[in-house]
Amino acid sequence: MNRILVFIYGMISYLFGLGALINFFGFMGNLSFLPKTIDSGPAGLFTTSLVINISLIALFGIQHTIMARMNFKKALVRFIPAASERSTFVFMTGVVLSLIMWQWRPMPSILWNVENSTAQLAITVIFWGGWALVVLSSFLINHFELFGLQQIWFNLRKKSIPSISFKEPFLYTIVRHPIMLGILIGIWFTPLMSTGHLVFSLAMTCYILFGVRMEERDLILNLGEQYINYKAKVPGLIPFIGGNKKS
Repeated sequence: MNRILVFIYGMISYLFGLGALINFFGFMGNLSFLPKTIDSGPAGLFTTSLVINISLIALFGIQHTIMARMNFKKALVRFIPAASERSTFVFMTGVVLSLIMWQWRPMPSILWNVENSTAQLAITVIFWGGWALVVLSSFLINHFELFGLQQIWFNLRKKSIPSISFKEPFLYTIVRHPIMLGILIGIWFTPLMSTGHLVFSLAMTCYILFGVRMEERDLILNLGEQYINYKAKVPGLIPFIGGNKKS
């Protein structure tokens, strides 16, 4: 594939994936100006909605799990340039996120509704703080590599893509997975918890716990003792719990 085409494809994938992610923040936050949110739209049969919603989360988990595995990446770059592998992951993640938001079935039964204005504000600030943590954490480890921009830029300039080095910047000295922590905050902190929102949060939490284990298995295979030592001293998802800072 022509280097310019790889670059254009990567930029389109980045903008599409980033746009889907930002829209997802608003989807979870029930922003009224969006055409669809997690609690908007007509409610259907409970069982039908439950099956469809869980299937959507399962699809997200399958896509992420398969495309993040090294064997899949090696197979994929037999058909596409290596520089566009990450862009393809970002693009497909955007597709699946868009599908979730489009096809999500609201389950409107209310489990809790915080009516106190001060409490509402506090929960909303924490909610957006979670998504801010996701974005900040991506820049701490290299946002441009994570979303495939670095790869397509070096490919365009006919330079070798630098190898990824292990580092522990700022938040990564507090928890090993601040991006996942931010997602958990974003999906659980809401002043109004519907049944549908709870289904999403429970299913996504289960996937995150599974996905983190799969990711760490790969990191240990790739980094060996270096990551084992890091894992021993820094907690996984909850700050100050599970790590041994003295080690």
